[in-house]
Amino acid sequence: MELLRHNNLRSSAAISQLAGDIAKISRKPIRLMEVCGGHTMAIQRFGLTSLLPGNIQLVSGPGCPVCVSSQRYLDACVELSRLPNVIITTYGDLIRVPASRSSLEKERSKGADIRIVYSVSESLALASQNPSKKIVFLGIGFETTAPASAYTVDEACRLGLQNFFLLSAHKLMPPALRALVDEELKIDGFIAPGHVSSITGTGIYEFLVKDYGKGVVVTGFEPMDLMQSVLQLVTQAETENPQLVNQYKRVVKAEGNRKALTLLNKVFKPADDYWRGLGIIPLSGLQLSNEYTQFDARSHFSIHERESTEPKGCICGEILKGVKQPLDCQLFNRSCTPDNPVGACMVSSEGSCAIAYKYNRN
Repeated sequence: MELLRHNNLRSSAAISQLAGDIAKISRKPIRLMEVCGGHTMAIQRFGLTSLLPGNIQLVSGPGCPVCVSSQRYLDACVELSRLPNVIITTYGDLIRVPASRSSLEKERSKGADIRIVYSVSESLALASQNPSKKIVFLGIGFETTAPASAYTVDEACRLGLQNFFLLSAHKLMPPALRALVDEELKIDGFIAPGHVSSITGTGIYEFLVKDYGKGVVVTGFEPMDLMQSVLQLVTQAETENPQLVNQYKRVVKAEGNRKALTLLNKVFKPADDYWRGLGIIPLSGLQLSNEYTQFDARSHFSIHERESTEPKGCICGEILKGVKQPLDCQLFNRSCTPDNPVGACMVSSEGSCAIAYKYNRN
C-alpha cells in the first residue's frame, strides 16, 4: 500500500481522509498495540481514537521505561541512596516513582544526595569533580537511551575513573514483545516504537510477522504517522497479510545506527531481567560486560535485589500488558494522581495512567 503523502503531518484534511479510508475497509474487531509511551501520548493528545470506528481498539504496551522498571530495582535505588559518600544521579521521572517503602524523592528530602541530570555525561563530570564521592547513575530505558550509558561507561574506562558506577535497568524491546504474544494476548498488530527503531533498525520485529503472524508498522509520532500506521495494520488484518512496514523512513533506517549498536554490544551483554507486569523475561535486560564490571553498581556495592510486591490495588502491570486500561483502576483519579502517585504508570510523562489523567480522565 502506498502511504498518503502530505507535507503537513498535522493536516486535518489529510487525517480525515485517512480516517475515512480506515472506516471503509474495517469490518472485524481489531486490537492494535502501540508499544511506545510517546505514541500513547500523541494518540491521546490529538484525540485520534475518536476518529476510529468502534471495532478498532488501540491499547498501550510496555513502552514506558520508568513504568516497566521493577519494584525491586527501585528498592535497590533507595538502598543505594542511603549509603555514605554516594551521589545518586537520575533522570527526573524516576525520582518520584514509589518504591516498596519510600521513593528517591522522599530520601532526598531526608538528606540523601540525589541529583536530577539531563544527560548521563553530567554524571561523569560529577565523578571527575568529586573524587572522594561515589557517583551512581541509574540507567533506565530501552535501546534508545542505552547507547548513551554505554558511551559514558566506556569513557569512564578510558579516563581511568574509579568512582563512577551504573545501576542498569536498561532493557531490550524484542524479548518483551515475544513475551506479550506468547501470553496469547489478543493483539492483531503492533505500532512499533520509532525511537527504539532508529537505533536497532527494523529487523528486530521480523519474528512477529514470521513466527506469530502479527503485522508491525514502525511509526513516527505525528498524527498522520499514527493514522497511516493504523490504516496499514487494519488493511493487513482484514486481508490476513501481515507485514513489517517502515512508516518512519525519514528517521529509521533498516540497518539502524551501526555505531550505536557496536557500542552497545561492546559495553553490555544481555541478561535475564524483571519487567513490571511481565515478570522475568530471559535475556531482556542489559548488564555490563566482563570488560566493564568495575563500573557495575550491583557488584561494587553488593546489591541483592529482593522480592517485592506491587502497591495494593495498583493494576499498572496489567495496563502495561494491554489487558486493562487506566480507567479500569479503582485508584485512578482517586487515591492515585500525578501529585500523589501510587503506581509507576501515573508518574512518567509516558505512563499510560499519567497520559489518561491529562487527556482522558472522564
